[in-house]
Amino acid sequence: MMQIRALGLDDLLSLLALYGQLHPQDSVRPSGAVARAVFAHPGLTHYGGFVDGQLVASCNLAVIPNLTRGGRAYGVIENVITDAAHRGQGRGRALIAHALQQAWALDCYKVVLTTSRKDPAVLAFYERCGFDRHDKTAFVARPPARS
Repeated sequence: MMQIRALGLDDLLSLLALYGQLHPQDSVRPSGAVARAVFAHPGLTHYGGFVDGQLVASCNLAVIPNLTRGGRAYGVIENVITDAAHRGQGRGRALIAHALQQAWALDCYKVVLTTSRKDPAVLAFYERCGFDRHDKTAFVARPPARS
């Protein structure tokens, strides 16, 4: 059975280790000060799924204030990861369901999730979680390369 809860600073090292599977090309981890600032950021919550006390899945939910839709906020789910040894067991789906439940409890009018993955199985997974990939179009801009 997986237990889901909001993560705290005590979970930071486990989360960063799990993120190693999310972005293996990232060789630089944020400093402790940066990581603490991210955890303290208002409206951003990291959720974790634990099996036998071990963090095996995570995502974060940013709740963003909004001046449209009657002032109702919207949510953004990012950094969805399940440890490779725990995939295919419903853990990621349960974690996303939890994050969505939190967003609805905060009266978000929508939740957006983006992924850079193109694998049809990954896209189908997100659709099974309740997301519609045909509802909106996402665009990404990245900063210019540094010289």
